[in-house]
Amino acid sequence: MSQPSSAAPLRGQKYISLATLRRNGQEVRTPVWFAEQAGKLYVMTRSDSGKYKRIRNHPQVRLAPCTARGKVTGAWIEAHARILGREKEGVARQALASKYFLMRFPWLWSRKNIFLEITLAGA
Repeated sequence: MSQPSSAAPLRGQKYISLATLRRNGQEVRTPVWFAEQAGKLYVMTRSDSGKYKRIRNHPQVRLAPCTARGKVTGAWIEAHARILGREKEGVARQALASKYFLMRFPWLWSRKNIFLEITLAGA
């Protein structure tokens, strides 16, 4: 498994498959919207979602470009995810809103929304 040091394989993609680990080591893949800003990737999820709980317990993740339905279309990249606090989510929200038009509408927002900051391995 190679570990690119940049997000180049993900540029121009609309979705990434975010692979997180359950406590028993089983991988769970989820297609998500993402945006890149200053060498970091940002993803929005909910604080009551499985991926949030899995990342809280095990921040090592893998990413790959994929389709909206989750079919992986490129190589996997090792990465580290962290949950952003409310005071740091502005950059993530802005990055996602500039990439995805639907993110600009308030009906997508909830108090349970949280943002993940993903750093690629070797970056």
